Amino acid sequence: MRAMNMTNTISKTQLLLALTVALALFLTPAAFAAAPGITGPTFDLTAQAAFISQPDGQSVYSWGYGCNGAPTGYAPSAIGGTFCNTMQLPGPTLIVTEGSAVTVTLHNNLPVSAGNTSILFPGFNVTTSGGVAGLLTREAAPGGTVIYTLTASSVTPGTRAYYSGTQGDLQVEMGLYGAIIVLPAATPATCTSGVAASNDAARSHWLESDFRLAKAAYNNPQACYDREYLFQFSEMDPAIHRAAEEQVAIAAPICATSATAPGCSLNVPTEPYHPAYFMINGRSMPDNMDPNYAVQYPHQPYNGNPHMHPGELTLLRVIGTGRWQHPFHEHGNHVRILARDGNLILTPDGNALAGPLMFTTTTTPGLAMDGIFYWTAKGLNWDAYGHNPASTDPSAKLPCTPDANGYNTSAPNAINYYEWCQDHDKPLQVAPFGDVAGGGPATLPDPNLFANGAWFGGSPYLGPDATTRATYGACDSTGNCSTTGTTPPSGTIANNPSTEAGFAFMWHSHNEREITTNNIFPGGMLMMMLVDSREFQINESN
Repeated sequence: MRAMNMTNTISKTQLLLALTVALALFLTPAAFAAAPGITGPTFDLTAQAAFISQPDGQSVYSWGYGCNGAPTGYAPSAIGGTFCNTMQLPGPTLIVTEGSAVTVTLHNNLPVSAGNTSILFPGFNVTTSGGVAGLLTREAAPGGTVIYTLTASSVTPGTRAYYSGTQGDLQVEMGLYGAIIVLPAATPATCTSGVAASNDAARSHWLESDFRLAKAAYNNPQACYDREYLFQFSEMDPAIHRAAEEQVAIAAPICATSATAPGCSLNVPTEPYHPAYFMINGRSMPDNMDPNYAVQYPHQPYNGNPHMHPGELTLLRVIGTGRWQHPFHEHGNHVRILARDGNLILTPDGNALAGPLMFTTTTTPGLAMDGIFYWTAKGLNWDAYGHNPASTDPSAKLPCTPDANGYNTSAPNAINYYEWCQDHDKPLQVAPFGDVAGGGPATLPDPNLFANGAWFGGSPYLGPDATTRATYGACDSTGNCSTTGTTPPSGTIANNPSTEAGFAFMWHSHNEREITTNNIFPGGMLMMMLVDSREFQINESN
């Protein structure tokens, strides 16, 4: 598959069209994900109500945590246009450093009839002050405040969830949940040397900013990574939200008289449970492919649109929220699980990672996991860069010098950095239309036949001019190819594909209902992982 030149954007209508033609050659907007949030160790949060948007045009009454005033700071620093409203869904991602004493002040600005609210921080030792006694922790009464302090010794690296500990069947459903990321205090030496240093050099050469929160997820030499994304999976039953909205409105005049008056309370049924919206970071597809901090989502600031280069170790921070398990499948490769709820999974001697390779990262409500995803084209048995030794184009016959593991890592400035050299120069197509090697096992469709779909460009290759080299013009028996033709590669009208090509892998829930929005496909828990060669600059700022 081919991704567009990401300096351009396309409309959601075009995106839906692309999906309806089997997601062949795919274009996507210039919006990426990263793991944005606010920095501590001191946080001042509020819980209150607002409306969130869905792709079907609905505004859904919800509750969420937000910032009570300006936060201390935002991370990663390379992302611009940041904001933290008084309510967002999910709540602000809290980013702290190992060993910090973290203080979270919570103000209850929910409707009075909603009653008390609180925050649980599973995996941390917590002391509390203020507020009133609750079943699981101290709570903030309507209009009141409670303070939670995470003791420094318990603030260890990893990704964890936080969520309401008060009437969880209603308050978590309404949106009171978020993520806390703890960064290691030290960086293992392996994360600044060897291949890790080469990846940093490649990023610098191609003028990419570093959007990581750290260079390692844990204080372990095998926990290095090159790129990271946070995904919180949740579902929503609009009937519950509608009932809460209606009851709040009915109770408002009663509560204005007295918070303890009969009728100043909610009795919202949470069973039977029939969710119709399925979200990644508070948005359903295709909204989750718009930028972080997009102004059209004032209460849903985080997107879900991962992007990487071949060979990069991509850290996935995954959290299950809500009430259902979500069997999320990352096409392109398995995910190596590093840790669950901040607990690094190691062999008994502590010397090696022991987490499983997961075909589907099934999320359990309240469970967080960290995993590594990578893609290198290894095992395709054809050259993903379309190299052609007979070509007169130097970029079509770059060298591949294998390292001890078989990858081209000796030249981090090369377009085919991290190519799997065993497949170098191996052709895919029997008789290609353009300037790529012929004699392979496959016959691809004629890219000029629009019966294949308006987004199919015919090029399965990485690298500059890959689409043009593979589909445009004609070649003679010596390998010399024309640069002109009568019909350009498809997709040219919307976005010129001649300068960049890549692979698009659909990442989605394996529960088919969950890739719909109100039972309409496509939507819900669906996004695209885009893999591009090194010359394409991934820019995750807005």
